[in-house]
Amino acid sequence: MRARAACLAALLLSGPAAAQDYGGFARRGTPGEFDFYVLALSWSPTYCAGAGERRDDVQCAPGRGLGFVVHGLWPQYSRGYPENCSAVVRAPTRQAIEVAGQVYPSEGLARYEWRKHGTCSGLDPTAYFTAARDARLAVTIPDTLKGGGPAQTLAPIEIARQFVAANRGLRPDMMAVTCTRGQLQEVRICFGKDLKGFTPCPEVARGNCRAPEITLDAAR
Repeated sequence: MRARAACLAALLLSGPAAAQDYGGFARRGTPGEFDFYVLALSWSPTYCAGAGERRDDVQCAPGRGLGFVVHGLWPQYSRGYPENCSAVVRAPTRQAIEVAGQVYPSEGLARYEWRKHGTCSGLDPTAYFTAARDARLAVTIPDTLKGGGPAQTLAPIEIARQFVAANRGLRPDMMAVTCTRGQLQEVRICFGKDLKGFTPCPEVARGNCRAPEITLDAAR
């Protein structure tokens, strides 16, 4: 147990904070050609506390009480990641949007994620959103991080430790806890390309938040 805790601390405190959204650099890729997936779980209160016209009013409507929500399922290379992989984007059908609605907080976000990341998966929209749903269902949110209680302040290492404890097979080198302006931003968890289990992702893990403590605002 001590060795495992030491490994967790070293991974969370090593390396610079991520300057990119997903770890590494972006480049246009070929649909279906990537190494693994990243499931990004956004802490909705932090996102909704931000100002500006980019904020999604559907996600941030008063009373929704959202904690962790699916930001996206991102095809990733071992170094860098692809985006916008199709010059002609196939619009999601209503069936696809219904599947997306099971885990994405808004239709607008789901459509954006399909264009930017889903087109790199090699899947059609329904299959891509089904994959995002299945990945989300494969992750257990720790009870203390479900967003139903008051605001809390935790060390990033503690957030990671709780996710590792709640998810069999998950290790610290298979995830990252990211932050922005002293607030929890996301938990990013890496899956194999077949989505049958978690996978190591050193470049993503290097994007761990280096702040000693971060705040998780209460869900609204």
